Amino acid sequence: MDHDHEHRDGKPGHSEPGGIQARVRALETILTEKGLVDPRALDRIVDAFETKIGPRNGARIVARAWSDPEFEVRLLADATEAANSMGFSSPVGAHLIAVENTPETHNLVVCTLCSCYPWEVLGLPPVWYKSAPYRSRAVMEPRAVLAEFGVALPPDTQIRVWDSTAETRFLVVPMRPPGTQGWSEERLADLVTRDSMIGTGLAKSP
Repeated sequence: MDHDHEHRDGKPGHSEPGGIQARVRALETILTEKGLVDPRALDRIVDAFETKIGPRNGARIVARAWSDPEFEVRLLADATEAANSMGFSSPVGAHLIAVENTPETHNLVVCTLCSCYPWEVLGLPPVWYKSAPYRSRAVMEPRAVLAEFGVALPPDTQIRVWDSTAETRFLVVPMRPPGTQGWSEERLADLVTRDSMIGTGLAKSP
């Protein structure tokens, strides 16, 4: 991924404005110039949906899987049903698949054609997820991409790349950090990050 541009969340990537994105920026500029929109307030709203509100839904699902073996089985067998049972349903949620990280296998999610993303459980997709470099390099050299995100995996760990489509979205269940036995679901959810549910990160250490 190119390092000449850094996004709000500090992840490397590159994204040129175009199409809808360019029109949205133009509209935002006009509304800001007319005093109808406060760009700082807009940034706070976007940041909340991108990094807090949405990802918290997915974090609760992962925390439930970590603490409830029966739910974990349901989640891996039918993520749609499991997510819906917790109230996180939407049109795209009807095609949700959960994949589990293990010491032997690390899962990474990408959408090579556009930016299909399970927003009902992860919130708004980060800008880097939609960038051409991530979409291409995640498939061709996933280990190098993970290293740029700060994820260094053992050489013998297999990396599986999952390509989202309009019909199928993926949720990565990261490995539960050691030292969290007996923790409540709410406390466990605090360790689950958006990136860990995409596969470009790991769960936080306690």
